[in-house]
Amino acid sequence: MESPRPTPNRVVLTLVCIVLAVLLLADFASVQANRIVPGQGLGLFKALGSVWATSLIACLLAIAALAWRPNPLCYRVMLALVVLLLCQLPLSLAWFIHLHIADDQPYARAGIAAGGWTLLFIGSLLLIECRQRMQPAPFWWRAAPLGLVLISAWLIYSGDLAALSLLREYSSRRSEFWQALAGHLSLVGGALLGSLIIGLLLAWLTLRVPRLQRPIFGLLNFFQTIPSLALFGLLIAPLSYLANKYPVLQGLGIHGIGWAPAIIALVAYSLLPVVRNTSVALSGVAPAVIESAHGMGMSSWQVLRQVRVPLALPVIIEGIRITTIQAIGLVAVAALIGASGFGSFIFQGLGQGAMDLVLLGALPTIFLALLADALFSALARHCQPGVRA
Repeated sequence: MESPRPTPNRVVLTLVCIVLAVLLLADFASVQANRIVPGQGLGLFKALGSVWATSLIACLLAIAALAWRPNPLCYRVMLALVVLLLCQLPLSLAWFIHLHIADDQPYARAGIAAGGWTLLFIGSLLLIECRQRMQPAPFWWRAAPLGLVLISAWLIYSGDLAALSLLREYSSRRSEFWQALAGHLSLVGGALLGSLIIGLLLAWLTLRVPRLQRPIFGLLNFFQTIPSLALFGLLIAPLSYLANKYPVLQGLGIHGIGWAPAIIALVAYSLLPVVRNTSVALSGVAPAVIESAHGMGMSSWQVLRQVRVPLALPVIIEGIRITTIQAIGLVAVAALIGASGFGSFIFQGLGQGAMDLVLLGALPTIFLALLADALFSALARHCQPGVRA
């Protein structure tokens, strides 16, 4: 009997069709004489020239051809092509700047248009699809994100990407950027610390007194139903009143706006994932394991510390992961009430109609969320009982 033909990978084919359509029909990049004047968008071939544009198109067509009748070898070659495609993106931007921005144009800037962003986004999805199809995935699949970062860093250091509008915005706000990063991380860290202290105590309380579980979860679910901006606004009046009534609070920097209402709101939003995951994980330990621990002479505290918590740790870390990612996003919204963080760039850019300034705040926020997701996911896998053993 003949072996059945492999089924075409419709996901890869669809993604390639989308990115090809956007590259051929939309602008790849744009160029501006300065920050004020509108940019002029250029299509793929006008932006990069025929040779570079053809190489990108050929790489995408080769990926589509391999996806038509995929096999393990095809996926390895496809993965290598996706790595090559993503690593070409910063190089193509540097080539675009070289072609369209002269050295005697100190205020000119280049922007990434729909085609460039789509190529980056679809390329990342293609990388994920190839990795999922290859189990176990080869260690070199990380070459795409690593190569993208290293090539971009080299081009930035060499000055080849200095005219990129995003880097122009960073250069003019360098000190503000690092202050915003420190403020963003401090708010996330404060919210995470507060939610862990309160959340773990509440989870332990629901474990010891089960009848309190329903009212506690009801209250935490109520906090989740309040829109974040509304909760920030609701805290302004009481905190302003307390700050005026007790001058010591003003000395601590507690006012109706700023970090204080942001921390309180972030902790309120962060409690539910921590309490829910911790409570479910601790109560989900098999009764036979608990009975065996008690039979060995362990006290209730020893059972909690040496049996329940180690077995429940991966699920607890998952709740912390959700809390951290949620807090990273909400800190950006807290800029509306005067809290520090990358949200200040986002709302300044929206007010000025400067999308590159918006990206200066949005991209680091996304990066922090992805970094937190990767770190806590790796920590949860490491804490699995079988892995630790």
